[in-house]
Order: sequence, then C-alpha cells, then structure tokens
Amino acid sequence: MVETQALETASNPMDSVFVKELVKQWRAQDSYGAWEGKSDATLLEPYVLDKEKRREIPIIGDPDPETLWRLELFYNAVGLAIERATGIMVTPMMKMSHEGFGRMILSAGRLIVVNRHLRDVHRFGFPTMAKLAEEGEKLVAAGVEMIQKFPEVANYG
Repeated sequence: MVETQALETASNPMDSVFVKELVKQWRAQDSYGAWEGKSDATLLEPYVLDKEKRREIPIIGDPDPETLWRLELFYNAVGLAIERATGIMVTPMMKMSHEGFGRMILSAGRLIVVNRHLRDVHRFGFPTMAKLAEEGEKLVAAGVEMIQKFPEVANYG
C-alpha cells in the first residue's frame, strides 16, 4: 500500500499541506525576485473572491491569461501534493475553450486521479483562504485515495 502523510486542513489555512505547495508553485514562478518581500497570504490573495469581488465579475466572460495561469498553478499544487504523499509522479492536463469551459485531469501512470469539469473559469476563486485550503486538501485526499485503491494502474508507465 502507498504511504501517505496527514492531509487534514490545519486550523490556520496557511499551514495546510496543500497551501504550502501552492505557495511553492507561486514562488517558483518569481524568476526575478519581484515577490520576495510579499507574504504568502498576499501572493495567494487573487484566489480569494469574496461576495463583493465576485459581484464585480460578469456572469458571462472569457478567462484572461492570468486567471488561467492561477488555475494551472492551483492544480499543479494539487498534483505535487499528491506526488509528495504517494511518491508517484502526477501529471496535469487541461483542455479549455476560450469561453472558460473545459476539463482538468491529473493522471498517475494510466490512472486518472483527479477529473474536474471546469466552467465559468473567469470567476475561479474561493470565498476565503480557509475554503481554498479545504478544497485543495479535498482534491489531494481524493487523488491519494485513488492511487491507494489502484496502485498497479498508477505505477504503470
């Protein structure tokens, strides 16, 4: 059976295994050091869309490149957290229409460990940092569970 680490959301969302992985993803994108002085919470602030911010975004719209980039970093962090917990390489693949509808899958070997249909991507975000951590941890736990359930398929390569 595949070994796992604790995947429970910490009392402080910034202490969550998933959020720490997401912060690493963001920091890795900063090749010129422009974000060195920014706190982790400040870096992840674009993921938090409270009711007021969400109201400002039109119901129908095309996602901008920055939103797509944030979405990719989110799922990359999910994949890397699964990878760290299981020791099995996880690969993300996204297919997205210009209107913000599509699918994101994370695969390990021949196994699809996460399969998400995406819609209204231009409004991608979470009401609070705690909800961001909770959703990320939930996806990580589901991916780890799939690998534990079907290790021979996940190890096929």
